[in-house]
Formats: sequence, C-alpha cells, structure tokens
Amino acid sequence: MPRDRKPRLPPAESSSYEVGYGKPPTASRFQPGRSDNPKGRPNGAANRLPALNEERLKSIILEEAYRSIMVNDGKRQASIPMAQAVVRAIAVSAARGQPRAQQLFATLLSETERANKAAYDDYLKTAIEYKQHWEEILDRRERLGLSGPEPLPHPDDIILDFRRNEVVIKGPMTRQDKIEWDRLYARVEESDREIEEMTASLKDPENEHYQTFIEDDIQHERRLRDMIVKAIGEPKDRRRR
Repeated sequence: MPRDRKPRLPPAESSSYEVGYGKPPTASRFQPGRSDNPKGRPNGAANRLPALNEERLKSIILEEAYRSIMVNDGKRQASIPMAQAVVRAIAVSAARGQPRAQQLFATLLSETERANKAAYDDYLKTAIEYKQHWEEILDRRERLGLSGPEPLPHPDDIILDFRRNEVVIKGPMTRQDKIEWDRLYARVEESDREIEEMTASLKDPENEHYQTFIEDDIQHERRLRDMIVKAIGEPKDRRRR
C-alpha cells in the first residue's frame, strides 16, 4: 500500500537568520521564477483616468458651456457664454457659404424650434386642462352653495390667446404671490384715501402756506398708485371670490 504522504512543511528558519524589519520569514519571501500576480497588470492601467461621476461630468460640461468669454463684436468686445460663441461661429461660417456649417446650423435650428414648439404645446395643453377643470369645480361650488380652497392660479386669471398662441396669467400663482398681491391692493386703496384727504385739505385756509407741499405729496401718491395698478390692475376690477 502506498505510504500516506504528509504535507511538506516549510523549512525551519536557520538559527543564523534573524527575522525582523526588512527580513521577512523565508516562507513568505519572494520566490525566484514565481509571480505573486500571475495575471499581471491590466493593459492600459497606467494611463487610465479616474472615473467621473456622471452628474459631475454633466455639471462640468454645463459650467464650460455657460462660462463667459470675451469676443469681438464689431468694433468692441462683448462678454457672452461659450455656448453662444460656438453657435455664433457656426452661423457665421454658414453665412460664408461653408456647406458643413450650413447643414449643422440648419439642423440645430430645426431641432431647437421643434423642441420649443413641443414644450409650448405641452404648456398650452396643461393650461387648458387646468382652466377647464377648475371652472367646472367652481361652477359646481356656486351651484350647490359650497365653499373650498381657492385655486392658485385662479382659472379666471388664465387668459388663453389663441390668435397669438399665448398663455397669460394675470394673477397670483402661489400663496406667497397672493399675499403680495393683497398687500399691493391694500396699498392702492390706502393711496386713494390719502389722495382724497390731501385734496380736501387744500381747501382749508389754514393750509394755505403748505399747498405746494401737499400738492407734491398728492403727485407722489398718484405716481405710486399708477405703478402698482399698471402691474396688477385696479382693485375695483379684482375678481370677487
């Protein structure tokens, strides 16, 4: 019968060999003709760049695209984003008759117009659906005598201009907007009261020496009132809710 083979043990360290710093045990030392990494280093490992996070790379690209640079604009220099400078260079080359630039510019223009139209069509569709939805709800509330939270924006404030293909919102769109609009309406009403009081004070003989100052104050209030009304409209035209 074959003899049982016992596992070969590494030779014992010689008493003359001292194990220590820079002197590993013989069993764990490099063996001639034997590689501890038989597969070797992957091809191109020395030239491989560290992987960038995809979102970080997008951020870098956008930062470069909108970084301002100085370009010649006629007889002066102007600061414009890098992306605009690139598109301008393509457009100039196209205008000079370069076929590749003309084709590229035509493609960019067509894709941009198509994307803008698609985005606006979605916006118009959303505005129409929103307006119709809330008009039905508000009509039902009025018919049944119900109350409920006010929609923002209010459907009456959404103006659909199909001739110009525009959507205009003439009212607050958020709760914070409504707070600001209500504050401005209150300021207009306050100006009306002050103008009325100051106009009446002009007839008082005791204020004869102050008429110039009072008239200046009246003009100031009227200018302030006109600025607010131009932005949000007259309080009397405000929709009653």
